[in-house]
Amino acid sequence: MFRQPVAHLKRLAAPLIGRGGTRPVRTTAAEQKFKSGYSYKPFWNSGRVLLFSAATGTTTYFYGANDETTKFPIPWRRAPGPQYANKHQMESAIEELRDILGEDAISTDDEDLHRHGYSEWSSINIDQLPVAVAYPKSTAEVSELARVCYRYKIPMIPYSGGSSLEANFSAPYGGMSIDFTFMDQIVELHEDDMDVVVQPSVPWMSLNDQIKDSGLFFPVDPGPSARIGGMVGTSCSGTNAVRYGTMKDWVINLTVVLSDGTVIKTRRRPRKSSAGYNLTNLFIGSEGTLGIVTEITLKLAVVPKETSVAVVTFPTIRDAAAAASKVLRTGVPVAAMEIMDDVQMSVINRAGSTAKKWKEEPTMFFKFSGTKAGVQENIKMVKDIAKAHKSGDFEFAVNPEEQKTLWSARKESLWSMLALRREGDEVWSTDVAVPISRLPDIIEISKKEMDDLGLFASILGHIGDGNFHESIMYNSKDPKERAAVEKCVHDMVNRALEMDGTCTGEHGIGLGKKASLQKELGLDTINVMRSIKGALDPYWLMNPGKILDALESV
Repeated sequence: MFRQPVAHLKRLAAPLIGRGGTRPVRTTAAEQKFKSGYSYKPFWNSGRVLLFSAATGTTTYFYGANDETTKFPIPWRRAPGPQYANKHQMESAIEELRDILGEDAISTDDEDLHRHGYSEWSSINIDQLPVAVAYPKSTAEVSELARVCYRYKIPMIPYSGGSSLEANFSAPYGGMSIDFTFMDQIVELHEDDMDVVVQPSVPWMSLNDQIKDSGLFFPVDPGPSARIGGMVGTSCSGTNAVRYGTMKDWVINLTVVLSDGTVIKTRRRPRKSSAGYNLTNLFIGSEGTLGIVTEITLKLAVVPKETSVAVVTFPTIRDAAAAASKVLRTGVPVAAMEIMDDVQMSVINRAGSTAKKWKEEPTMFFKFSGTKAGVQENIKMVKDIAKAHKSGDFEFAVNPEEQKTLWSARKESLWSMLALRREGDEVWSTDVAVPISRLPDIIEISKKEMDDLGLFASILGHIGDGNFHESIMYNSKDPKERAAVEKCVHDMVNRALEMDGTCTGEHGIGLGKKASLQKELGLDTINVMRSIKGALDPYWLMNPGKILDALESV
């Protein structure tokens, strides 16, 4: 449903001929077709920007708007977007950037382009690829990149760990993918202030490993492959969110490169400030659509004195969800509370990704931390609540190695599902979040609908904050099967919105959930977002096509 045939975008997606070096570059049929060249006049000027800002208050958000969402349809159509650089301009920009940053800093290799435009993690992929991939080594180099791209009107797509699920780093308008592979350093650790300054390609697991001797750690823990830049872009969370919160709670300030190359810092380093607008949170969750984050200052927490991990099964997924809701309502300060259904436990066993054989029943994973006495008290309270909801026996880890083993099932869940794919299979994984009181209802209904598909489908998630995920394996070459999966996923999202929930708890919007975002927030709120986008990025160069779309009149 995201494969719209936009002719000039496919031309921009064709790899350009490589310049110098030993990079193997193949000339594709699309590139040959593109050699005829097209001349584009810049769409945006100051007058149109002002007109655009005024118009957005009364126009419809074309991506998701239809007769069901607008009482008075307005004659607008889906636009191809603002006009971007033509082939000759793209070649000139690449040559200029290689002169500035070095020959190896810009790649047009076919495999590089595919890796930066297609994701095996996501069921949402498009035909277009970036035209080139840049590998900057500093904020100054990112600024130079942006200045050149701004002058030539080239889209810029930040790329960090590449594990996002909603096509967040895809390149629907071609352009330049900016890969932060070489910006993976811990810049400064301030132990006394309990904060750290990092570059965007630092993996969160590597960060904690490198600072472990300080007695501090960074508590936000999404998938094992996630990196700090992408975590900022999607405002992610993870298994520790029930106690420690989400990404936005742990970012102190950001260094950001704007679309024209201007470098800003959103605030200084104290944990507390009431100075001006909260620009830090404006960029968190913006998926690179407002600016490119090149440095992040993170708060750190003290490593707890005592930690315990427990696993317990339940007869049904609703019993497990109801127990989780009761634990939260009772106020037990659990560090983490995760859930996986019977199918997901079977996935873990079949993939062999952990050193343990699991019961294939709905299972909850608890993490407790604090003082020794506090942990023991919390465990007792949770056991009593779980027992009242028909739980089986608790299994506790007795040492750090067993804790790692018990918790590994939850952390390896998506990897395990991907490992079981046959040729042609894809895994559709997405999430929603609802008010905690509605969690048992939505999980029970969603689980039944998934079972009715007759496919390999499971529920898992961060049940402690009302956030859960569906993962469905299906044959991507079977249109009927894909349509059934799409309907199941969309029904889950719509059900969450009906329960006053959100269409995405931690994966962001990307390409996949723009229509749902409008349903969730309403047209007026979307237009405020679009106005902010237009003010910071008037040419729509920053990760265009994600979260919001530009509008063009008939």
